[in-house]
Amino acid sequence: MKSLTKFLTLILFLNLMSVYTAQSQSKTSFTKYVNTFIGTAPLTDPKILGYKLPQGWRSWAGLTFPGSSLPNAMVQLSPITEFGSGAGYEYEDDTIYGFAHTNKGHWNLCNIPILPLSNANGKFGSKFSHKNESSAPGFYQVYLNDYQINVKLTSTLRCGFHQYEYKNGSNRQILFDMGKANSRVSTWNIEQVGTSAIQGFQGGENIYFYATVNAKIEKLDQIEVGKRSGYAIMHLADGGTVPVELKIGLSFVSTANAKENLEKEIGNKTFPEIRNEATAKWEMLLSAIQVKGGTEKQKQMLYSCLYRSFLWPALRSDINGEFKDAKHNVVKGNFNYYTEPSLWDTYRNKDVLLGLITPKVTLDVVKSMKEVGDKTGFIPTFFHGDHGASSIAGAYLRGIDDFDIKGTYQILLRNANVDGGARPFVKEYIEKGYISDPDVKNPHVETKAKAGVSKTLEYAYDDYSLAQIAKKLGDSTNYRILMARSKNYKNMFDPSTRFMRGRLENGDWIKPFNPQYPYYEYMYREANAWQVSFYAPHDIKGLIELYGGAKAFESKLDSLFTVPWNPKYIARNVETMIGQYCQGNQPDHEAPFAYTFIGKPEKSQKIIDKILNELYGIGIDGLALSGMDDAGEMSAWYVFSSLGLYPFSATDAEYLVTAPLFDEVKWKTSTGKLLTITKPGKGRGISNIKVNGKANNGYFISHDLFKNGGKVEIDTR
Repeated sequence: MKSLTKFLTLILFLNLMSVYTAQSQSKTSFTKYVNTFIGTAPLTDPKILGYKLPQGWRSWAGLTFPGSSLPNAMVQLSPITEFGSGAGYEYEDDTIYGFAHTNKGHWNLCNIPILPLSNANGKFGSKFSHKNESSAPGFYQVYLNDYQINVKLTSTLRCGFHQYEYKNGSNRQILFDMGKANSRVSTWNIEQVGTSAIQGFQGGENIYFYATVNAKIEKLDQIEVGKRSGYAIMHLADGGTVPVELKIGLSFVSTANAKENLEKEIGNKTFPEIRNEATAKWEMLLSAIQVKGGTEKQKQMLYSCLYRSFLWPALRSDINGEFKDAKHNVVKGNFNYYTEPSLWDTYRNKDVLLGLITPKVTLDVVKSMKEVGDKTGFIPTFFHGDHGASSIAGAYLRGIDDFDIKGTYQILLRNANVDGGARPFVKEYIEKGYISDPDVKNPHVETKAKAGVSKTLEYAYDDYSLAQIAKKLGDSTNYRILMARSKNYKNMFDPSTRFMRGRLENGDWIKPFNPQYPYYEYMYREANAWQVSFYAPHDIKGLIELYGGAKAFESKLDSLFTVPWNPKYIARNVETMIGQYCQGNQPDHEAPFAYTFIGKPEKSQKIIDKILNELYGIGIDGLALSGMDDAGEMSAWYVFSSLGLYPFSATDAEYLVTAPLFDEVKWKTSTGKLLTITKPGKGRGISNIKVNGKANNGYFISHDLFKNGGKVEIDTR
């Protein structure tokens, strides 16, 4: 199986390279459609948000970064306009304080900020204008007005390449703002190495670096070493008009590894060479999906969202294979070690998309999670839920199986059963079939509790996901146990209100009960009752029965999208409303597709189209999203939905068919085959689906089409 995987990976690479070569010759470009600024601007319209932003608040309409990165890279080199602000870059700002080398858009990272200076006089930060700013995948440029310096940035997997064009050849300085990052800096150090290199360390995220400049370093000033108020300034010898080039390698292991990363990834290559390589890598990835028809904005959104779907998880192993494990020991692996995915968000769709286009990355991500599990006893989770079960099961069932599935399965069983581990309150969940919440008088948005409803629903889905691995491995005992537990979501359904409702320890329903009020942790996780009450992606038929059948379910679903949002209910991240439905956060992202299960796909399509056309690329400058991108989940939702497919249950190797925005979609699969999706009509309501010329039974198509290729024809009316 290992040799087969390597062979298929080679075939895919050669296929995509041939596609890119052909595109280069015909001057076809996909990166031209990518706008890396989308998601950097705030959303201010209360009619879309659902409420008026309180004084001093900024909507979380994207939290993306516009800087340079390769797919799933260690280095994500981007400007900082405000520390502690998600991705560090806010479009409405007018001052840049540095260019940091790690990012995610999640209030952490933004490490090792560097800023070129000239006649700074103690003033760190420069005004800039969007008129003198540009970006593309693997590239960023801006003119710093106060210092009269034009900055260009590009990057490799583990290295950043800065180019500074100073107006004057004298008084050239470079600030290393070592005490600053979005994560808490615990300590730092920096030292000069020879005449034109420096190396150092920034504690907190614990990142080492090694950097060279194409000029002589006259001195390196260090102020308040190791403190968060501290920084260092590199003074360069006077020079001519040749741009200053700073090349920096990163490592989470050592400065020696950072230096090796730099030497092997950049070495003596020029800035244009590195930029062209970055462009080529993005062109190759983006060219996996090609479309005809649609508007220019729809193409821009498709490829911009596809681009953002491949920025996280991030590489953490060095070019020599070394990385720091979960116990902070240096180990050497035979795979690329990645950060854990943002599982609470991305298991729904982004992790599936990652596997469809870059299965080798997904394989290494699974191996990385297993590596963490080997050291800690549990597969990592992210924020809420235990959705590593879904992401790993989904990959495994789709044929990404060249890993220790039995060993991984055993750790996932620990996740599902061992108290005090990956699943908070799992003991209560197993014993009662639900997780309770305390009786709190006058709970408010930020009331701390157990989020028992959300946990119960999500653990039930995670149990289903794990059961599918058990089934494939022939573990019938655990399969039966887990499948029985997967029905636990029903224990949160209150037939008297027809909502998923919180329960007390004694089993009583929590009261008073307001299904419209949003909570961060009380009963629900970043949601209200409306937004979680349609979540059972593994058993939607069972959910419909709870509501009393198709007509009753349809009526309730209609209300989700029509009952007005109360503008007095303000919970940051619960924003961008269609009735009670919240596109700005993940918990109800499956709901728009639910009409399909009662034979009303046209109703689903109406909601999906409204979201695609009205809640992406919005705001004053068209640069806002409907909510935080959450490591690409919001973007992946758009990619799948605009192409006419959606992994309604990400664990299962099948896709719900909807009407694509484009007349034709050609998807180069990871096996080197071609999946073609056509929608010859202009209508938006699906009347018929044909797969390889034959009428399809229902609205789902099998993942086999991504293995073998094929044709899907969607007739609309």
